[in-house]
Amino acid sequence: MTGERILRHQLTDRLYHWVMAAAALVCLFTAFLPILGWKFEWVTAHWIAGVVLSAAVVFHIVRAVFWQDFWAMVIGWRDVRSSWRMAMRALGRSGPPAQLPAKYSPLQKIYHKVVAAVVLALIATGLLMLAKIDTRFWRRNPYWLADSQWGIIYAIHGLCAMAMITLIITHIYFALRSEKLWMTRSMFRGWISHEDYVQHHDPARWPVPARKEDEPALTAPIRHGPA
Repeated sequence: MTGERILRHQLTDRLYHWVMAAAALVCLFTAFLPILGWKFEWVTAHWIAGVVLSAAVVFHIVRAVFWQDFWAMVIGWRDVRSSWRMAMRALGRSGPPAQLPAKYSPLQKIYHKVVAAVVLALIATGLLMLAKIDTRFWRRNPYWLADSQWGIIYAIHGLCAMAMITLIITHIYFALRSEKLWMTRSMFRGWISHEDYVQHHDPARWPVPARKEDEPALTAPIRHGPA
């Protein structure tokens, strides 16, 4: 098994990740750089990046529900138990060690839920705010909602944008940590080594099918139910 490659992210999912990342960064740069004094024509780039981000997220949701292992990102009882054990160990208390995770760790699943909530709030409020700009496709209608309603929408959008900065910084920080580089590399090349697979994952929770001698070394894990 040494040298075998375990498929972690398909090409489609890697492309989605980088398209979403690029769109999110363009949205943030075009939102905050003008506030910092960088004056440029930012509105068009901002709303186009927002539409691209929205389309990418819709694509991801449909793909995750119908073509991927939807349960891989759902927090299960074993995740809760492992999180509790890790917390107790961090506090210096004795007890059984945390169980190895399935494809994603409990913290990754929690982070995913937080990012999903923030991004969906950004998309929902951002799509409403499209009514306040002129484009070649539609004319602005700022009176579609009352001023008080627009104020709430702008407040939610701004707060979520600032939260997104924190989430991206956190994501980059952990992606660049030496002990996490094996996962970061998989977002570029798609696979992890068999050694990383058995060291960081529970094969019973993220099983890989047996490979015949004449099959390629890149192996895709089996879909499974709630972890």
